[in-house]
Amino acid sequence: MTAQVTVGLDGSEESLAATGWAASEALLREVPLRLVHVEEWPNTPELPLAYARTLAERAERLLRDEADRARKDHPDLEVLVEHARGRAAEELTAAANEADLTVLGSRGFGGVLGFVVGSVSLAVVGSAQQPVVLVRAKDGQVAHEGGILVGVDIYHPCEALLAFSFNEAARRNLPLRFLHSWTLPASYGYAAIVDPGIGEELGSRLIGGLDDLLEPWRKTYAGVDVTAKAVVGSAAYQLVEAARTAQLVIVGRRSRKVPVGPHLGHVAHAVIHHSPAPVTVVPLP
Repeated sequence: MTAQVTVGLDGSEESLAATGWAASEALLREVPLRLVHVEEWPNTPELPLAYARTLAERAERLLRDEADRARKDHPDLEVLVEHARGRAAEELTAAANEADLTVLGSRGFGGVLGFVVGSVSLAVVGSAQQPVVLVRAKDGQVAHEGGILVGVDIYHPCEALLAFSFNEAARRNLPLRFLHSWTLPASYGYAAIVDPGIGEELGSRLIGGLDDLLEPWRKTYAGVDVTAKAVVGSAAYQLVEAARTAQLVIVGRRSRKVPVGPHLGHVAHAVIHHSPAPVTVVPLP
């Protein structure tokens, strides 16, 4: 793995927004920015050779122009460019596995807050072994006062998620909000209706467990403002709602063996489709 931030660039408004976001992130991390454009190869047999050459020239110009823009906006930033050939999802996943962080554009619904994640972005997010960020075009209204929101499941190992979250908060000097969602087990049946205190007791235990999980990280990152909350309800719904006041959302993706293709859990899938803020997906064991 190389200390760098990689961004997938295809010329769309979303990928240009991702490039700007990635440049700022690379500057914060004090690492190079790597711009990657993938030319789908092999081309279809019907594609005229002259047209293929034109596409290649456009790609080279796009990389050159965006590299020049990044250097102009951030004079101290080292910018690298790569024009790859192959299947976009495969090439970008391979590039993501070599970088500290990869940033991809994600198409929005115009005036409606949310993501439409293309097949390439979805494949990379579902397969990459390193964190991947999805960024909308800049026409979305993103809050700047809400800090970083992290969805956490206290019942599963999440050290990589915590490490990434605290590092990012410290680097950006932003407050960190942890959210754990839960529902009362079905085995409790009508007991919770007869005695509402049962739910309150379980909620208190979850808050205690969340605080215990975060305690060593709070000590290590004493300068980070950290809050933690356990809420009742669907994790996907609660995170999407909380994301409306976040500057960045961070969720985990568990590695699961599936017959074919990438896999995203329903919570991560919902958040990356509907969060108005950029979303980082961190792979977990």
